[in-house]
Formats: sequence, C-alpha cells, structure tokens
Amino acid sequence: MENYSKARTVEQPSVCPFPGLPADTPEVRVKDGSKIRNLLRYALSRMEAKPRAAAGEEEGRPPPEEGGVAEEGNKEASGRPLCRHVVFTASGKGVSKAITCAEIVKRRVKGLHQVTKLLYSAVEEVWEPLEPDAGLDSLTVSRNLPTIWILLCREPLDCSQDGYQAPGRYDALWAQSASREEGGGGFTGQKAGHRRKRGGGGGGSSSSRGGKGAGRQTGRSKEPIKGQS
Repeated sequence: MENYSKARTVEQPSVCPFPGLPADTPEVRVKDGSKIRNLLRYALSRMEAKPRAAAGEEEGRPPPEEGGVAEEGNKEASGRPLCRHVVFTASGKGVSKAITCAEIVKRRVKGLHQVTKLLYSAVEEVWEPLEPDAGLDSLTVSRNLPTIWILLCREPLDCSQDGYQAPGRYDALWAQSASREEGGGGFTGQKAGHRRKRGGGGGGSSSSRGGKGAGRQTGRSKEPIKGQS
C-alpha cells in the first residue's frame, strides 16, 4: 500500500436496534472528535426540566453529528415536553466516549433503565494511487467497525433482553472496596509488610554501626595520655 493514499472513508448507515421508540427520541451520535460537554448539554436538555450547565465553558455551534446542541437548546426554552428516552451511538474510537456520556447522564438523572447493544457497522475506504500514470487502479477496502448503542429510558424496560441494566446505586460497591483496603488484604497488605521488612533491616545496620563506633571510642580511651605514667 506504499503506492496508495487514502482518498475518503464512507461509513454505511446502521439501523437503530431499538424498535418502537417515540419519534421525538434524540439520537446522539458520538465521534472521536466530539466534545463531551456539548453532547451532555444536548442530552440533558432533553431529559431534565432545568438542565444544569455541563463541565467546561460554553463554546460555539457544534457540528451536526454532535446533535445540534445550540438549536435544540433554543427549542427547549420554548416549552417543548421532555423526552423519556435518549440513545447514544458510536463506532470505533468513539465507543469509550459514548459510554462515558451515558454514565454521566445516569448520575445526573436518577432511575434510568439502560439497554446496551453491540453491533458492527460497515466502512469503505477508497485508496487512490500516488502516481496516476503508473497504471494502478483505485482500491476499495471494506472493514467492519464495532458499534455500540445505548438506550436510556425513564420507564421500565424488558429485563429479560440481553444488555439490560436496571437502575441502582453503587454506594455499597465503593464501601466494600474501602473496607477491603482498610483490612490490609491483597496487594496493599503485601506492600506494607515489605516496607516493615525494609525498616527492620535498616535498624539492624544502624545498631551494628553504633556498635563499631562504641568499640572505637573504647579503644581510644585505653591509649596512654602523654605526660602520665
């Protein structure tokens, strides 16, 4: 491929795996270059009556793939009813950013039910030859990128479907982790024991040095002083 350069990348549109959603359900498409504060501002404006400001300062109008935050915020101020569903979708490098947005929304809006779907989306890359006169043809490479779809809903969903996650609190999980650390178990306890062992060795070396020093002082005291018999 050293004789080719990538001309363009075409991502095939994927179908939403959540059928039966209301027509006003916002679909937030997350890309690798999307800003999380813009994505959250749009999603929370559709889910909260009085959305709080997202982290960071206000920026200019985001690109269309980030949900059209500026336009949607103006429409929300006119009294549009809130949505009970929101969908986050991303592919490739934007998957981790979509998961982060969904987790932040769940912390801000309590009691949300979640359904996660993992799919693949087709991407076509068109490669053109660097030297058109070399007689090389253009190449089209098809790849499959992992795609994630996250549905957050205020209403209860079918808990028997794959990828369902009920709303809950994670205070007990953090408390359990803290109790394990305080108990000195696992890797933390090994580190503490290792430090105590090193401290004990240091004490022994200092005591031996002290013994040598005492011996030297005793030897000097035994030497006769000039002028004395």
